[in-house]
Amino acid sequence: MSPDVNRFPHAFEVETPRGAEGWESMYPYWFVFTREPGSRRDWESKLFWFKDNTHIPQPIYPFDAIHPILWEWTFSEFSTRIFTLPTVRGYPFRVLNGYVYVSNLPVEDPKEIERRTELFKRRAGYYYQNWNRIYEGWKSKVFELTKELEKIEFHDLPEIEDESVVFQQLGYSKSSYELYEGWHRLFLTYTKLWHMHFEMLNIGYGAYLLFYLFCKEKFPEIPDKHIARMVSGIESVLFRPERECRRLARLAVELGLSDIFLKRMGYEKTVEELRKSERGRNWLDELEKAKYPWFYFTTGVGFYHTEPRWIDNMDIPFKFITDYIERLLRGENIDPSTERIIKDRDEITERYKSLLKSPDDIKAFEENLQLARTVFPYLEDHNFYIDIFSSTIMYRKVRELSKILVKNGILKEVDDIFYMNPFEIGEVVYDLCANWAVGDKPMGSYYWPREIERRKKILEVLRRHSPPPALGKPPEAITDPILIMLWGITTERVKEWLSAAAIASGVKRLTGIAASPGIAEGAARVISSPEEILKVKDGEILVAPTTAPSWNVVFGKIKAAVTDIGGLMSHAAIVAREYGLPAVVGVGYATQVIKDGMKIRVNGDEGVVEILEG
Repeated sequence: MSPDVNRFPHAFEVETPRGAEGWESMYPYWFVFTREPGSRRDWESKLFWFKDNTHIPQPIYPFDAIHPILWEWTFSEFSTRIFTLPTVRGYPFRVLNGYVYVSNLPVEDPKEIERRTELFKRRAGYYYQNWNRIYEGWKSKVFELTKELEKIEFHDLPEIEDESVVFQQLGYSKSSYELYEGWHRLFLTYTKLWHMHFEMLNIGYGAYLLFYLFCKEKFPEIPDKHIARMVSGIESVLFRPERECRRLARLAVELGLSDIFLKRMGYEKTVEELRKSERGRNWLDELEKAKYPWFYFTTGVGFYHTEPRWIDNMDIPFKFITDYIERLLRGENIDPSTERIIKDRDEITERYKSLLKSPDDIKAFEENLQLARTVFPYLEDHNFYIDIFSSTIMYRKVRELSKILVKNGILKEVDDIFYMNPFEIGEVVYDLCANWAVGDKPMGSYYWPREIERRKKILEVLRRHSPPPALGKPPEAITDPILIMLWGITTERVKEWLSAAAIASGVKRLTGIAASPGIAEGAARVISSPEEILKVKDGEILVAPTTAPSWNVVFGKIKAAVTDIGGLMSHAAIVAREYGLPAVVGVGYATQVIKDGMKIRVNGDEGVVEILEG
């Protein structure tokens, strides 16, 4: 840590953990902070960087780095080059000791802000005026691209090329060229999906920001949580997988199949038992209808190949279905209380609207609110279509390619491919095809087994490493609305990081962002990884670093939610509001201070978490 108490260490001041030397070679050269003195290091050191715990909380595998690598390009291009957000240019991403850090490039020149504002109004205004039509077209294009991913096939190279290549005068080796082309098609198609991911996202946040700023101007004392509540109660496809689980649970009860599920035999044996009766087969028909695309769901955020996917491990949704069956048999209501949420939303909306006296102000309030509500579903929906659905298919395809690399001696195990970054895979496939043509073993069969063992050891060391939460000198005030609303990076949070006050011994009271109203008390369930969500029991309070879209199922069980990171527009905040659960996000060190089983009180009205017992 730097001796300057007003800043965090610069990247070049952070030491490499012993045993992780050479970690930089796992990632592309432009994705790594610069240690050598010079212009780029000087530029990077002038910026304030924060660790992206929201999306990449653990050290990133070389292949999984495809996501933050693409975000730097695609997220930034819509901010800087296409919709020209008035006060921010781009968002650079870097990796340090395996952990991903993000910064932002503010626009400070008033004339430039004015110029960009005019461009933004014209371009974003076109999208706002045609949002529903554009959004429907966006979904169609995303599904088409995802289908393109599914069509890509990988086949091993034959000993001798098929003679059709000769008699059709093809002019090249069909087998080797299509293998090489297939990888690049997969990479480019997935890249295009990530461009589309951000097509409407930044201006979606922009629409919410317009309503936010209007409310702050007209109601200076309004809490941020009240603004968020006025756009709650919006249906999102992210809730569809959970809704399908509830539907299938009800159907199992109606068909008299509950006893089979309550044996908790696991997916394979349960299906085998269900096939024995007509009612069981009818239920299985409905299951098949739900699987695509709704069970192409992940237990995490979608950005790690290690996250179990429902479609690849059907024990996961079957556990949720069985839990719902048990609750139905106890006479419980398993549906979220949407009527109460909508009633609360409408009441608070009318309360603030009634404070406005000018007809122009009332009209502006209604128009800004309507726009915010119109764009709001997309702010969650895009996570399902790309972060979850298309990434599940992409990872499946990468494993298909890896099986060929294993067969040819380049890799020992299928998942070893994820210790290569995506740009190295193109080289490996070329090596395989070229040496197949020569009639020799690929060079990779000598190089990669040893190199992957080295990288495995490095990543194991990095997982045990505690990285700084931020790098460089913070600005006097955090003003970027996306940093605040999505990542929960606020001036107060950064000050807490600098002082590390939240982890002082004896802390009983933690503060964060009041994300969803209400007060709840109960036993804490501390979750550190997506794989642990199955441990959550009815009536517990979820405490986690962050939450992912796939965690929606547990929100039907818990009393409240607490997260280390996140803002008012983070996933945890949005889902808690939709379920009517108290939530405090951006607490900072909740998962370090709170332990499993502690009795805690979550005050979602004030943004306070108290440890009552334990």
